[in-house]
Amino acid sequence: MRRDETTGLVKSDAQRRALWMSTIAFTVCFAVWTIFAIIGIRIKDQLGLGEAEFGLLAGTPILTGSLSRIFLGIWTDRYGGRLVFTLNMLAASVATVLLVFAHTYSEMLLAALGVGLAGGSFAVGIAYVSRFFSIDRQGTALGIFGAGNVGAAVTKFVAPFVLVAWGWHAVALTWAAALAVMAVVFWFTTTDDPALVARRATGAAPKAVWLELSPLKDARVWRFAFYYFFAFGAFVALALWLPRYLIGVYGFNIETAGMMGAAYSIPASVFRAYGGVLSDRVGPRAVMYWCFAVSAVATLILSIPPTDYVMHGMHGGIAFHFEIRPVVFVGIIFVLGFFMSLGKAAIYKHIASYYPENVGSVGGLVGMIGGLGGFVLPIAFGLLNDLTGLWSSCFMLLFVIVMALFAWMHFAIRRMERRRPQPSMSFSYAAE
Repeated sequence: MRRDETTGLVKSDAQRRALWMSTIAFTVCFAVWTIFAIIGIRIKDQLGLGEAEFGLLAGTPILTGSLSRIFLGIWTDRYGGRLVFTLNMLAASVATVLLVFAHTYSEMLLAALGVGLAGGSFAVGIAYVSRFFSIDRQGTALGIFGAGNVGAAVTKFVAPFVLVAWGWHAVALTWAAALAVMAVVFWFTTTDDPALVARRATGAAPKAVWLELSPLKDARVWRFAFYYFFAFGAFVALALWLPRYLIGVYGFNIETAGMMGAAYSIPASVFRAYGGVLSDRVGPRAVMYWCFAVSAVATLILSIPPTDYVMHGMHGGIAFHFEIRPVVFVGIIFVLGFFMSLGKAAIYKHIASYYPENVGSVGGLVGMIGGLGGFVLPIAFGLLNDLTGLWSSCFMLLFVIVMALFAWMHFAIRRMERRRPQPSMSFSYAAE
């Protein structure tokens, strides 16, 4: 046993490999999962798609990745994360290769369903990694793993240059190859989790599926799931939508739009590890309050469209113009991404603490609902663009969502505190 100087986690070599290899693998998976954020723009032009059609194409992989999370989480609890993670990466790699053989919009959507399998890896990794750490360190460990969301930034940084140099087919083939190589490396550098090893040693049968799913009857699980609809689903939606948004609003080329979009994806990913540390130290409830409060302010500001005001003064009209400049936009989106990343980590700290024996199934359901946000929201963004003609309408929708969730969380907490008052710990994990 030794202490990792970076994270402060005390762990064996097997624990360290499980954490870091899972994080790297999830980063590669996430890069593949969000591939349409870049190649979708070229496909949109190639097929002459409308905004809503583009939103559906970009969101389709998110649908598969979301729906697959619940059964992948159950399979991980039953058969072990090492096997399920490896097979999941190989399947997603094959599907990404098949993407280059699609030519019509319908074929693109069908191929995108297969590419989406890469997103299901999150439920696998969460269940696998959590088995290696005690409850007081799971927030930090799962936060580090979740930082693999930075794969979205990898796609935004690298894919535009590959696309411009060799075309979008090269992006798909390169990303598929990286995923296949990662699957092989992961298999040969990790071990089965302690729970699976112990079960095999005793000859115990895997838990029945109905027992795996029994916690899903708890209303609190669904509340966590809808928190994740915003914290993760909106992150994925914006990761897919921002390059298109930046091109449309500010007229950037695809390379610049990709790099500026990464200003959101990076903090929304890497600081998830810090969110895990904070959740261990001050409790996930306090972290969620900050996540929703700051996100509400940020989305409110970003929802204001460029506007010309004329005030009627004593000596005639006084004109005033409001517009969010690119530098200001990037600054606000950076802050939004940072606090959303803290929220993502806090939600899974709740899950690992409340449902330690069902992280796969509960985490899979929460991940599925969150991922569905990443599918539904890009389509909604496109429809709102078509209906309102306002680019900022996407942030208007996010403001409404985050305010509704903020109110739901607050009143749920107040209700629990009335039943079991603990005023000195009103924001702590222990009070919930």
